[in-house]
Amino acid sequence: MLKAEFEGSLDVAVVESKRWLASLDQRPVRPDTDAMTMLGAFDEELPFKGEPPEFVVRTLAERAGPGLMATGSGRFHGWVVGGALPAAVAADWLVSAWDQNAGMTATAPAVCAIEQVTARWILELLGLAPTCSVGFVTGGQMANTVCLAAARHHVLDAHGWDVEAEGLVGAPPVTVVVGAERHTTIDRGLRFLGLGSRAVRTVEVDEAGRMLPGALDSVLTGVSGATIVCAQAGNVNGGAVDPFGDLGDVVDGRNRDDIWLHVDGAFGLWARADPSRRHLLDDVDRADSWATDAHKWLNTPYDCGIAICAWPEAQRRAMYVRASYLPAGDEEALRDPVDFNPEFSRRARAVPVWAALRQLGVDGLARVVDRCCLMAERYAESLSAAEGVHVMHQDLNQVVVRFTGVAGQDDNQHTREVLRKVQSQGVCFPTATVWRGVDAMRISVCNWRTDEDDVDRSVGSILAAHSGS
Repeated sequence: MLKAEFEGSLDVAVVESKRWLASLDQRPVRPDTDAMTMLGAFDEELPFKGEPPEFVVRTLAERAGPGLMATGSGRFHGWVVGGALPAAVAADWLVSAWDQNAGMTATAPAVCAIEQVTARWILELLGLAPTCSVGFVTGGQMANTVCLAAARHHVLDAHGWDVEAEGLVGAPPVTVVVGAERHTTIDRGLRFLGLGSRAVRTVEVDEAGRMLPGALDSVLTGVSGATIVCAQAGNVNGGAVDPFGDLGDVVDGRNRDDIWLHVDGAFGLWARADPSRRHLLDDVDRADSWATDAHKWLNTPYDCGIAICAWPEAQRRAMYVRASYLPAGDEEALRDPVDFNPEFSRRARAVPVWAALRQLGVDGLARVVDRCCLMAERYAESLSAAEGVHVMHQDLNQVVVRFTGVAGQDDNQHTREVLRKVQSQGVCFPTATVWRGVDAMRISVCNWRTDEDDVDRSVGSILAAHSGS
């Protein structure tokens, strides 16, 4: 029999979760209050005596509600954040109830088996070699960091240096070549790995933010030795994808033993699952590693990043850990996840991914990607038809928009004011960016729920804020 403490608290959690999900279509997308007000709601003395579990859960839901962003809404378009599929949400509940440490097969055989199967499915979906290694991590930041750690091992090993044993003091220098518009998680990951900003060489990009192959060739001509090149599938603002075929040709023209090509594909890599857009990522499989997020276009709950390496031993050497008190896994049958990610204790992140892929199937995921791109195109077409609205760029699921004010008004100021009004109204929630040196609004369509009605309601709100009506 289920203990009463569990039964009562889980019942409350189900009721409150359903209430929240049912509100997404109608509630304002923005939170009703700010962080300081929320701090006042929660900032109290630590209780000396405990409270009934169901009371704790109900209090949590009631107090937190006003400060929650409706990121699951089809009209949330900020920061390339996806929603969460029904099967993935329910599977995530099971993950919490099961309370498994998914680090080793000995501690969690079921979820480790699920992880291995899910990894195979992801490689198949993305058109990557089945021999690649896969690590489920917290998000794009750690996915990039794990891949860069594998790259660091590989390029230094080519020069006879064991970085895991010797560290970086006295090591051969490593040059990191990046696009001018890479995501900041690349730079942060390099800091984590002891490869500082002075090791970075920047490559020019075109007007869409794509790395220029000729510029990459020029930069690589000026460097020698261990080198890591970081390309991008999905510019964080405009959505553009680097020309992987041409970049691959440039990289392959060098000594491939000590050069590594990494792809940050946090959201854009999932376009490989859509037959109508797969060609945009032709030759991305020529890279040595790829980072992506399941909680973006695959629409799983937070958190779930995925680090993939074409050289499993490099990823394993970078992450491997063992101790006398830890059981050795049967690597022939099932890899221990701890050997391919930075965490000992870890949530069973692959389980919601498994559930999402089962719910969608290959065809369903393709339709999610396609619809998000079509809705982004609908935004671009609808907004560009209005006077004083300039769609600066649209690619994949990303739209960059700028607004012109009345004569004599600063367009940067007007654009910021339009965004402020739109977010305040709460009909939709785009976010700010800077594109080609000027302020702009960024609309990111990454949610499986977004449909034509969501777009049309949002466009109405944006144009009303622009016109002042």
